[in-house]
Amino acid sequence: MQLKQALVAAVQQLESADIRSPRLNAETLLMFMLGVNRAYIYAHPERDLTADGVARYEELIRRRSTGLPAQYITGHQEFWGLDLIVSPAVLIPRPETEHLVETVVELAREVPAPRIVDVGTGSGCIALALAHELKTAEVFGVDLSAEALEIARANAARLQLEQRVKFLCCDVLTPLSENSGVCHPERSDRRERSRRTPFAGMMFHDLDFVVSNPPYVSLNEADKVQRSVLEFEPHMAVFGGDKGLDVLNPLIHQSHTALKPGGYLAMEIGYSMRDAVLKLLSSTMWEEPKSVPDLQGIPRVVVVRKRPVPA
Repeated sequence: MQLKQALVAAVQQLESADIRSPRLNAETLLMFMLGVNRAYIYAHPERDLTADGVARYEELIRRRSTGLPAQYITGHQEFWGLDLIVSPAVLIPRPETEHLVETVVELAREVPAPRIVDVGTGSGCIALALAHELKTAEVFGVDLSAEALEIARANAARLQLEQRVKFLCCDVLTPLSENSGVCHPERSDRRERSRRTPFAGMMFHDLDFVVSNPPYVSLNEADKVQRSVLEFEPHMAVFGGDKGLDVLNPLIHQSHTALKPGGYLAMEIGYSMRDAVLKLLSSTMWEEPKSVPDLQGIPRVVVVRKRPVPA
């Protein structure tokens, strides 16, 4: 079978399965299977695929037809120009989250050696992007999932940032012990969390920035979530309780304690959450609240500054 014939068949199968952007997906998986770029595919449509190659490609298309994201099939996703490993243990990094990185980078350039914690780090995409841009920054990535932290550490090693970005198991900003087995994605309910013991003396303090893309989708809006997200991405990284605020509430409270006066909290938010989030930010504790829109004009980031100590 020629390359162009395999591609046409793949596009038709993905269309029948109601997969978005079928041509793009078919090309992405063909490039992955052959280890080539898109230019090669366009330049060599007459290339004959081996029987083994056809079988492998058909299996990739079959998996994608189930709704499994292409990123989980290839094991990779680009974010902020960095090639990241991803797996079903982590949320797939989205282009919209780059607005959060951009916002923090702009603010952090005014700080000589900023101390930054990325809460809910997942693949490590935000923490690693910030470390990549801010060469003098001390960066931590924290997550409740041991499997996610393994992915994040692997990404740090691949990008040669493991000496500058440290990853810890935390419930929001409360460090936990991975060795005791409490850092595990299947143990994510509130009752289980309440029984966990933090490391003594390891609480974060004097931070310049707390950054987070927290789980903010309301359980009441689960029917509005894309099927691939609902069926394949980790629910702990997507859903934030009945109102989407189960993590945002403790994040705001614990960040105020961990930040130095004048430090910043920057959070990605859902498309209709700006007003609800701003109401959580007490004017006696925070100042200069600002929302940053994405390319569609939808409020995507909320950034707020901890009030300095009165003179």
